[in-house]
Amino acid sequence: MTQKNNEKDLIQRAQKGDSTAFAELYDRYQPPVYRYIRYRVHNVEDVDDLTSDVFVRLVEQIDRFSWRGRPILAWLYTIARNLIIDYYRREERVKFSPIDEQLAANTISPEEYTNQALSVQSIIGGLQQLTEDQQTVIIFKFVEGYSNAQVARFLGKPIGAVKSLQHRGLAALHRALDSEANHS
Repeated sequence: MTQKNNEKDLIQRAQKGDSTAFAELYDRYQPPVYRYIRYRVHNVEDVDDLTSDVFVRLVEQIDRFSWRGRPILAWLYTIARNLIIDYYRREERVKFSPIDEQLAANTISPEEYTNQALSVQSIIGGLQQLTEDQQTVIIFKFVEGYSNAQVARFLGKPIGAVKSLQHRGLAALHRALDSEANHS
């Protein structure tokens, strides 16, 4: 059975209320959805909550999903994107979690932790300077490792448009990171 047919069958089973199908959808798609949200939201607890919300919506709205040959992951990314937009509309203040809580969960030195956190925060901050489409393409390509053809299928865009978004997005990210480095 091909991946497409397997996914279509899995969706049909979930639409009939099969809990094992929902569990399989969660196991298969939770990691990429989590990473997609993580590169857009700073607070890890909020990332966890938003990721959970995506899968709650999956369960609540699976009847509305109709198979059109595009992966269900594209639909889950759309749900995640909308939840992130709502999150930032609600969120007007920056939340900081105490560094000792974050360090307690890590086995690396404080210096290594700080350098890693600064790198991730720089990239996240730089990504937020991009358009929504540019962010999505960069995350799909370089975080998730999808090919241009897969990204084009997820977004419903031609491959040329994906390449263009990638090129413009990388250039804008480079400028944003350079600007931040010059201001540090």
